[in-house]
Amino acid sequence: MQKSQRPNRGHSVYSRNREALLAMTATAALLTGLATSANAVPLNMQPGTAPLPDAARSAKPKATVLASRDKASTKPKESEDLAARAKGVLTVVVSISKQQLTLYSDGRPIAHSRVSTGVPGHATPTGVFSVIQKDRWHHSNIYSNAPMYFMQRITWSGVAMHQGVVPNGPASHGCIRLPEAFARQMWGITKLGARVIVTYGDVTPVAIANDRLFTFKPEVKPEPTPQPEASSADKIKAAYGILETAQLQPGIGNRTASDASKSPWDAAKPGDRALDAMAYAVGAPRETAVTASDPKPAAAAGTSRVANTATNTTVDELRPLKPGPVSVFISRKEGKLFVRKGFEPVFDVPVTFEQPDQPLGTHVFTALALNDDNTTLRWNVMSMPGGASAPAKKAEKGKKVEVAVTTPASNATDALNRVNIPQDAIERISRLMSPGASLIISDKGISGETGKGTDFIVLTR
Repeated sequence: MQKSQRPNRGHSVYSRNREALLAMTATAALLTGLATSANAVPLNMQPGTAPLPDAARSAKPKATVLASRDKASTKPKESEDLAARAKGVLTVVVSISKQQLTLYSDGRPIAHSRVSTGVPGHATPTGVFSVIQKDRWHHSNIYSNAPMYFMQRITWSGVAMHQGVVPNGPASHGCIRLPEAFARQMWGITKLGARVIVTYGDVTPVAIANDRLFTFKPEVKPEPTPQPEASSADKIKAAYGILETAQLQPGIGNRTASDASKSPWDAAKPGDRALDAMAYAVGAPRETAVTASDPKPAAAAGTSRVANTATNTTVDELRPLKPGPVSVFISRKEGKLFVRKGFEPVFDVPVTFEQPDQPLGTHVFTALALNDDNTTLRWNVMSMPGGASAPAKKAEKGKKVEVAVTTPASNATDALNRVNIPQDAIERISRLMSPGASLIISDKGISGETGKGTDFIVLTR
């Protein structure tokens, strides 16, 4: 290779390296510019359109985040709102035809929910029920341990309201399925004894006022007669008299050597008459004990009186009644009035009816609150549809078949006016009345579902 050619060769290498370096720098600058422009101008922006400011570009994601937070925060807020509205007497009404549950507070609807009731062959019974058990984490003991969370039982034979799948129609084996959110909210505000009415159609509460409805008459307890307090001298004198009597009793002088080392107070046993007498003399006066000769006080509102109608006598059982509102059931089929309190029977008496062959229907009266006079109660009533059908006559040859005629049932006011209740029973029930108490009048008898640990259950189908 010639010497004169070296500068040319060296210049050529230098030029190629310089061009490569410039190309790399330009590429890096181009990429940087593209990245910057991508951040500044969206790819889908029309030519000539001004770019949006940063606040406007970021508004949509922030709004989405805030919306999701607000949506999550509405769940406890809705629950709190429902609890705030549910301050009165709660009643649950389930319409099978509408597949809908309505929750009432003091006769006002405060919530609605879709439900899914029983399918043919496993139909949900209709009638008058109440919540008799609640279980947050209940599992079925019949259907393969299936979860039935937020369960509220209405019969011991297996019918309950609980969380479950709620399609657009009946799908259960007789229970009343609720969506999870509503099942949780309602479970948190209801209490045992809450009235549940299941009907094929729909019923709504109506305000009612009638002189035959029970009033509130609290029993006045007689004030105890004050006993004259003995003077201190008389107390001390009586105490020493008891001490002298105790010392004269056999066994006091026959103390053992171990007993001799003890003081008289150590040897005394609890309940010692002498010790009690001294304490009575030097301490505060005790309440006077009721002896067998003292007259028995009248039965209070919290005690049970059992009437023996056969002998026209009354036996007072001073056993406390269970807490909870009183329930009264009048059955035309049984010809009796039954009273329950705290899911336990209290008493029953015979009643008579005007026009006993005519149907009464089924009516549920609920006492909501005391009026301003502190005597009368504010009531509403729900009348369930249905009547009594006259038996159809058999068809004879050559004659038309007579269609069965349905006799209309009485309305709520007529049903009240047709029942004759003994005055003694009215007085006893009035002493037990309080907001939340109920009266059921029906042609039906006591259902087999009514038993231990239930309120009155009236099955209409």
